Amino acid sequence: MSKPLILITGATGNTGAPVVNQLIDRGYPVRALVHRIDDRSKRLSGLGAEVVQGDFLDLHSLETAMKGVKRVYFCYPPADKLLEATTNIAIAAKREGIEGLVNMSQLPSREVAPSDLTYSHWQSEQILDWANIGASHINPTFFAEDLYLFTGKSIAAEGKMYLPFGEEKHAPVAAQDIARVVVAMLIDPKPHVGQRYAITGSKNMKMVEVAQVLSNELGKTVEYVDLPLDYWRQALVEQPNFSEYLANHLVHVAKDHQDGVFNVQNDLVEQIGGQPPQSIEDFVRTNIDHFTV
Repeated sequence: MSKPLILITGATGNTGAPVVNQLIDRGYPVRALVHRIDDRSKRLSGLGAEVVQGDFLDLHSLETAMKGVKRVYFCYPPADKLLEATTNIAIAAKREGIEGLVNMSQLPSREVAPSDLTYSHWQSEQILDWANIGASHINPTFFAEDLYLFTGKSIAAEGKMYLPFGEEKHAPVAAQDIARVVVAMLIDPKPHVGQRYAITGSKNMKMVEVAQVLSNELGKTVEYVDLPLDYWRQALVEQPNFSEYLANHLVHVAKDHQDGVFNVQNDLVEQIGGQPPQSIEDFVRTNIDHFTV
């Protein structure tokens, strides 16, 4: 029996690229939807994926990308117009008769979310459920990669990590571990239809505990500096090409972290994905260059 064609959107992203890789390793035909043809998309083609160019906000391009597809990974970037993209995905998937769709959402997604983006993710979940296209939802906590994306340079230069997360905890999860969960759900979607999974790493930790892990692994003192939220927002908007929309979102989810919304830890990565998530210690060792250059 032939394996179904699977469409991966956001295919050059942190989770999309390893999902493509893992599915191809398992012998599944993969169509990778990308916004532009560049070196990243060419790497996917080199792995054996069928690369197609499209736009979430262009229904025709999504319908073209879904021709012959049975399962979809929907991963929208952290930007506005999520609801328009979700609606187009739902229409195209419904018309094609998709039998399973895994939707990348967020852990704090809820009806009363203060962030416009997080609230849109909650609305997106509802739309996909109503579409009756076999949707399931993954709701990860903060990615482990955020540790170096937001603090790698300051750790390397000053031995300090500046974040506004307060005294509460979260269990950082690596993109590769999330990808393994997505792959398992795409291969066998039926048990997961309608489910909403909070995806976490191996251990709930305060930021001072994460700083201690970094100190141990890097062989130097790393200090966590708890930023006021207004300082955090200002630092974000001063970054080149950083939108106010995303800055506002990150401020709101930081407040959610301070309020304990992210204080969740479970073993779903192992239950669904087949092996335990990386520890923070292993993650830092694997990505040590990001914290030292």
